[in-house]
Amino acid sequence: MEKIIILCVMFVMGIFLFKFKYRDVYTKGDNTHKHSHRIGHKHGEGFLIDFYAHASKIRHWNPTFKVCLSIGLLILCIALDNPYVSVAVIISMSYLSIVKGKISIHEYLSMLAIPMAFIIVGTFSIAIDFSKQPIGEYNINLGFFYVFTSQAKLKEVIFLIMKVFAAVSALQMMTLSTPSSEIIYVFRKAHVPKIIIELMDIIYRYIFILMDVHIKMKNSVESRHGYCDFKTSCYTFGSIASNMLVISLKKAANYYNAMEARCYDGDLIFWREDKPVETIQIVGAVGFVIFLILLWSFTR
Repeated sequence: MEKIIILCVMFVMGIFLFKFKYRDVYTKGDNTHKHSHRIGHKHGEGFLIDFYAHASKIRHWNPTFKVCLSIGLLILCIALDNPYVSVAVIISMSYLSIVKGKISIHEYLSMLAIPMAFIIVGTFSIAIDFSKQPIGEYNINLGFFYVFTSQAKLKEVIFLIMKVFAAVSALQMMTLSTPSSEIIYVFRKAHVPKIIIELMDIIYRYIFILMDVHIKMKNSVESRHGYCDFKTSCYTFGSIASNMLVISLKKAANYYNAMEARCYDGDLIFWREDKPVETIQIVGAVGFVIFLILLWSFTR
């Protein structure tokens, strides 16, 4: 237990030291470069995740290989249920995204911040419990009841966070290096039902379109002091919510008309380029999987 905690702390400290050391390098740049990182520029087409996927230095890797690798590692993390395996997957996926993919450490941590917050909040309820009596190794008296936990519960939560974080890191490597159209093409080759694929693509893209509309509306309201007090904020929130419904319907109609103008006949066709799988990639993936299995067998 202590070795795992020390290893995780060293890894996190190394990431943050690297982040602060090169923070100035990542924040420099002209206004055009900064503008390209915003969610919703160009009216929603320039998605933040897709921007990183298209700019990734491992984008030329075969998309089927990357999808199979990430999903395979996700299954291994869940099936093996070993903290050492989880740490190995986190480090390896961070290496592929940051070193090979050339995404900055600051942006990579920013992308992981939201899922990490959900992971911590979701596992918090496992670590603590309530009782009328002071039981457990650690407890806090809150007047009418006690909040308590134990070393076994904390250990379980740490292992669970590491396992989920490793699975998220594997999927993050795929999304930050593979455009959504290529991921959808892989699912199409896997004979996923067409209706699921098309819904997945349209919903994914429409989320960012609505985010762009919401950001513009929020900025417009803030410039008019729409959040100056609680009463005005509630009225503003209701107005934005009602306008979002109307605008979303108009956007849906406009985008459907645009699809029909481009000869849409019920099938979403994406342009793709052939990206052969290199032998060294297959050997590396198989070797890493074997390493994880051996690590699991020696540490279980």
